[in-house]
Amino acid sequence: MATIVLGITGSIAAYKAAGVASRLVKLGHEVHCVCTPAALHFVTPLTLMTLSRQPVVSSFEDETGSWVPVHIDLAARADVLAIVPATANTIACMAQGLAPNALTSLYLATRAPVLVFPAMNGQMWEHPATQANVRTLEARGHRIIGPEEEGLLACGAQGKGRLVDEETIVAAILAALPQG
Repeated sequence: MATIVLGITGSIAAYKAAGVASRLVKLGHEVHCVCTPAALHFVTPLTLMTLSRQPVVSSFEDETGSWVPVHIDLAARADVLAIVPATANTIACMAQGLAPNALTSLYLATRAPVLVFPAMNGQMWEHPATQANVRTLEARGHRIIGPEEEGLLACGAQGKGRLVDEETIVAAILAALPQG
């Protein structure tokens, strides 16, 4: 059984993270959901806690149960960190080493493989700043999976930007787990 940290950010696609968490738990993995504050506008901690069978971390105030901060403990225990979905804002914070929330702080502390599953408006995805941030993450050895090439986006636009499907996400996470 692996320890998987599922980072969830503030995108309409955040609801798909619940399905990913459920699938991974059914496969026997320990899944910890760490949400940005904006993610909680799209998914609830109760849903994620029920599906993952673990408390949800969404702020530093959630870290009062132990003398070791939860984001540091999870970073040390993670076999993989998967950001599902990854917004342009979170990708930028990761690329620049900013840590304004528990998820980005955990990111800076982890040495586990990092998988990034972008989801955003196509114009945001294609912006030179976002593309530069993605290249920075790739240069660090992180895997960027997606976004989908074509599709109807939540904003009504047609094009690139949709989160890849749950099957692709789960398969990528399983492939990134240490063998042994």
